[in-house]
Amino acid sequence: MGVSKVAIAVAVMLMVVVINHPAVVEGLTCGQVTGKLGGCLGYLKGGGYPSPACCGGVKGLNSLAKTPADRKQACACLKTLAGSVKGINYGAASALPGKCGIRIPYPISPSTDCSRVN
Repeated sequence: MGVSKVAIAVAVMLMVVVINHPAVVEGLTCGQVTGKLGGCLGYLKGGGYPSPACCGGVKGLNSLAKTPADRKQACACLKTLAGSVKGINYGAASALPGKCGIRIPYPISPSTDCSRVN
């Protein structure tokens, strides 16, 4: 086998390995954010007091967002979610972390600049 045939065989073997072992995706996903906040929809639309399930999700999301990249991703997901769900009370959304006993460094709003989140 010539050098070029060996190189092609090695490249094909590497592609098979890469295809069969996809890269691990690190960081927070919008699916995780949405899943954690699913129990909050009633509160976000109607106000009042968030349910224990809602606050559990908010606290769980807060603990998942460990790095600045995670927090930026969570912010972007929250911003997209807030802009896509009709009837959200943004005053209730901004108050949600405090009502659940946590602090986040940005308001939950479609106008939040997530690039400034640390």
